[in-house]
Amino acid sequence: MSEIRGPVHLVGIGGMHMSAIGQLLLQRGIAVSGSDLRPSGLTARLESMGAKVHIGHSAANLGSPALVVHTAAAGDDNPEIAAARERGIPVILRAEMVARLMEGKRVIAVAGSHGKTTTSSLIAFILSEAGLKPMYLLGGESIDLGGNAAWGEGDLCVVEADEYRRAFHEYAPDVAVITNVEPDHLDYYGTPEAYHQAFAEFARKVKPGGLLLVCGDDPGAMRVIREAGDGGVTVETFGFDPRESWCAGNPHPGAGETAFEVLRQGKLLGELRVRQPGNHFVANALAAAAVSHHLGASFDAIREAVRAFRGAHRRFELVGEAGGIIVMDDYAHHPTEVRATLQAARTRFGGRRLIGIYQPHTYSRISYLWDEWTRCWSDLDALIVLETYAARETPVAGRSASDLARAIREPAASYAPDFDAAARMAVDLARPGDVVFTIGAGDVVEAGPMILELLR
Repeated sequence: MSEIRGPVHLVGIGGMHMSAIGQLLLQRGIAVSGSDLRPSGLTARLESMGAKVHIGHSAANLGSPALVVHTAAAGDDNPEIAAARERGIPVILRAEMVARLMEGKRVIAVAGSHGKTTTSSLIAFILSEAGLKPMYLLGGESIDLGGNAAWGEGDLCVVEADEYRRAFHEYAPDVAVITNVEPDHLDYYGTPEAYHQAFAEFARKVKPGGLLLVCGDDPGAMRVIREAGDGGVTVETFGFDPRESWCAGNPHPGAGETAFEVLRQGKLLGELRVRQPGNHFVANALAAAAVSHHLGASFDAIREAVRAFRGAHRRFELVGEAGGIIVMDDYAHHPTEVRATLQAARTRFGGRRLIGIYQPHTYSRISYLWDEWTRCWSDLDALIVLETYAARETPVAGRSASDLARAIREPAASYAPDFDAAARMAVDLARPGDVVFTIGAGDVVEAGPMILELLR
């Protein structure tokens, strides 16, 4: 930390990872300024902590920082980045800044195509409850920890290791978790092979003598182990097969929770109970328990924390209930995640009708996963497809949200041009006893409160 001098200016300060950097710097007494396209709860929190936040990007926002940090979404044409370079102010990417903040800590990095926010949040929560006071930087807001970042007082750091633009290659973890590897972000990587090789390179970043924990049930993750080599690290697997290093045995859902046995090398350590439905969550909890056990948390502490864990915002989260209709929200933005979420919904809500409001996230992701997007909704009774959350992209011909709605056969899907239309369509469709899910990585979360307001 000694080499980081303020003020630090953050371009894209309202992003989940960038806001985490801002919070950690402010906690260390370093002055922070930044900019983003729109205000949010995260920018409001940073302002309450003392950051100066500008809405919109302009060279005039820059001030006189000692360092500029930017998200990968902000390129060289950003006026603040351009102005900083013209003035000779150092400019670095978000992942490099995270690596600097973690210097001197024992790093636990959680990577994967799906499940990394929940798994990293649960590891941070278990370690906190066990009294180990970890630093953490998460890719979502933890309900249990009260946010997405904290400095911590111990020597451990839990970081969500994001693969976008190879950000996770900046880290040299002592412990690495790979939850699964399934091609995504092909707008950047170009091919599934390039995406896979990025994970193999991440696995090779684990420090000699460290631990690499990989999902044994996931073919992509197991291929990473084979191609990365051992590199002088301990490799363990987790999953549902008794042959795994860590096995979730006899998972069985009960009233509002799922219980499962934790077996290490076939030896029973005890039973864990989780509030969240679905085997994907059981697997995440098993990985978190394995890591925490390695780091010195007692099984009793693990058991209590796992049972208390409520999760991250926007992960199978209750928004509210009105008129006998439950409204839920989930961040799922890949067909595999959608299937897992909807299967969990079927487990949790039994025979109730399920209505989905899905907001596609970027035109490129619709395009390269087109066939899967047309086939992943069968657990729903009705689906509304919102206009695409474009981020920085331009439309792809024949791959719009309305095109997708027409292509989906099961269930029947309708297109909604905006939140107001989607909310009204959902209220018209829903009847008492139904469950409405808003789904996607954009701002679809705004539709849930609108539905509740109309129902009331």
